[in-house]
Amino acid sequence: MINGIHHITALASDPQHNVDFYADVLGLRLVKRTVNFDAPDVYHLYYGDESGQPGTILTFFPFPHAARGKRGTREISAVAFAAPERSVDFWINRLSKNGLHIDGPENRFDERLIAFDDPDGMRIELVFGEVRASHDQWRRSSVPQEFGIGRFHGVTLTLARREETDRLLQQILGFTQTVHSGNRFRYSVGKDATNAAIDIVVDSSLPGSRQSAGSVHHIAWRVADDASQLQWKQKLADAGVYTTDVLDRNYFRSIYFREPGGVLFEIATDTPGFTVDESLAELGFHLKLPGWLEERRSKLERILPPLDLKIREAVH
Repeated sequence: MINGIHHITALASDPQHNVDFYADVLGLRLVKRTVNFDAPDVYHLYYGDESGQPGTILTFFPFPHAARGKRGTREISAVAFAAPERSVDFWINRLSKNGLHIDGPENRFDERLIAFDDPDGMRIELVFGEVRASHDQWRRSSVPQEFGIGRFHGVTLTLARREETDRLLQQILGFTQTVHSGNRFRYSVGKDATNAAIDIVVDSSLPGSRQSAGSVHHIAWRVADDASQLQWKQKLADAGVYTTDVLDRNYFRSIYFREPGGVLFEIATDTPGFTVDESLAELGFHLKLPGWLEERRSKLERILPPLDLKIREAVH
């Protein structure tokens, strides 16, 4: 079965601004500093909880000087994190002091939330309620433990139409439609602490999106291991859905495919995890490269822009 969200990957521009916002303002842990395996002159930055558990991982490819993406259909238009119910005022004050415009609080499907854009214009939502024990709050976060962001609550897909995506989600991937209001339809996947809410907003009047800084590149769904992933690969093939070969991403294995609305999906394994090449205490401290790129380390370290990792240095 699919156990909720594994990770979400987005595009950004300035890598230092990205670190400053997600590590320092939102208080997430930089759990891995590596490179885009397909374009190794670009960082791949991973943020998450203390140990980098699946369901908490938001990653970025920061392309310096990249223009902003264009919002529209065929995209993930918002990423939502779960936050403690008592943290509403804390987050409104903290984000406002950092110069962010906040929409809300508002209610959606009986849940209270606020929304704002990150430095590149990516839409982030905080959904307030009971935060289930599915993550390890980073103990050295700049955000107090009692207000810390938890796992993903879910994502919003903006599509021109819903029918074929609905079929893929419910009949093939095992999602359940739970509720809808107007042109917003909610689906659920995963059980208990791994559950995630996936909303589809249907709006055929919008133009197609254009990906660049501030755009979500893809979402990865979570499975336990390699055997489970291969079963899904076969199930998708039997349903006429083309997937890539299994790709080794060092910290998980991946297959990719497009859902009918145009959004890139991935199925990723929980194993081997982020401590495969760094200890838990030093996650994110070092530039980690796959073995086949080690011979290029000196060159890549000259090309990649330096990062001021203030929180990392303070606790090392």
